[in-house]
Amino acid sequence: MPENKKTNQTACDSVLPYDMGLMLPVLFLVGIGIVIVYSASSAYALSTFGNDYFFLKKQLVFFLLGSAALLICRHVPLNFVHAMAYPALFLAMVLLLAIHLTPFGNTVNGSARWLRLGNFSFQPSEPARLALVIYLSHSISKKGLRIREFSIGLLPHILVLATFVGLIALQPDLGSIVIFGAITWILLFVGGARFFHLTPIFLTTLPLLYLYLMSATYRMRRLLSFWNPWQYASDEGYQITHSLMAFGSGGIWGAGFGNSYQKLFYLPEPHTDFIFSVIGEELGLVGVLLILGLYIFIFWRGLSISRLTGDAFESLLAVGLTISIGLQACVNMGVVLGLLPTKGLTLPFISYGGTSLITNLAAIGLLMNIAAKNTRQRVRKENNNKDATG
Repeated sequence: MPENKKTNQTACDSVLPYDMGLMLPVLFLVGIGIVIVYSASSAYALSTFGNDYFFLKKQLVFFLLGSAALLICRHVPLNFVHAMAYPALFLAMVLLLAIHLTPFGNTVNGSARWLRLGNFSFQPSEPARLALVIYLSHSISKKGLRIREFSIGLLPHILVLATFVGLIALQPDLGSIVIFGAITWILLFVGGARFFHLTPIFLTTLPLLYLYLMSATYRMRRLLSFWNPWQYASDEGYQITHSLMAFGSGGIWGAGFGNSYQKLFYLPEPHTDFIFSVIGEELGLVGVLLILGLYIFIFWRGLSISRLTGDAFESLLAVGLTISIGLQACVNMGVVLGLLPTKGLTLPFISYGGTSLITNLAAIGLLMNIAAKNTRQRVRKENNNKDATG
């Protein structure tokens, strides 16, 4: 091998295998999550399972599995991810159908969102969101300038979205429907679809969303409690009123780790959907702002990775993965702060739950994969320029 090629290869090999600007805030959030999951769940776990470490142990196992998913997605060839767009999409739809068509579907609190195989259960809508991002990135990048044509660039993607929405509406899971719709709209817009086509689609969904909300009494009551939770504090507004009390009692510095009062059988789901409320009570405004800052940094880093890549598929994939995590975090925090109606979405990297944690860590692995490829290409280009001028 010529000397200059050896130098270029050595320089490329010396590139850090993991994007520390992305890895460190994610690990910090996961670490905070593990600690707060124990704090928020210990009383419930002790009374229900006789072991206050019950959820902590499971979350640690989920983290190990998620770390494996991150490593795999960091090193898998991106061309393989590109090629898996349609198989992943098909598998995601099959799993969502399996909830309703097989005996493995599991219903909890009136929602059929899980598949259970013995002691193992998972929520198919989480990997389905990842599959949707991969499919949209693949399809939009492949269409090129034809994305501006309604029948080529918009209609196929809307049909895929409608299929997902129909399957998820059967669960029902309005939060996931909103996230899926927002991801599709944003990626189509970023990918070059005409705003003139996208706007009517968005406006058409509003009356459909209204009809869906009005089709069930509990959704109507949940919407009414959103406008005035204290009026419905004993029923539909119970969660949000106790969530707001948790934030209020936390003050600036918080009550201290383990000292949350609302987690003691007052605030429902304190280790899953409403874990941010426990953070607000135990770590105070300072802890809340720290968590918010970490999410903002991850969001900025993800978009930076998208901007630096020269490949259309990888750029759209980075945007989609970043938006997926960012929207999930925004919706969860908006709900627990009373800014959005109650929805069953977890807080990424922090809430208890294996499917969410594993899927989001896999998404981070893909982002780091794209970032590493960008860095290798930049180093190679710089070295080639030095060789050309040297």
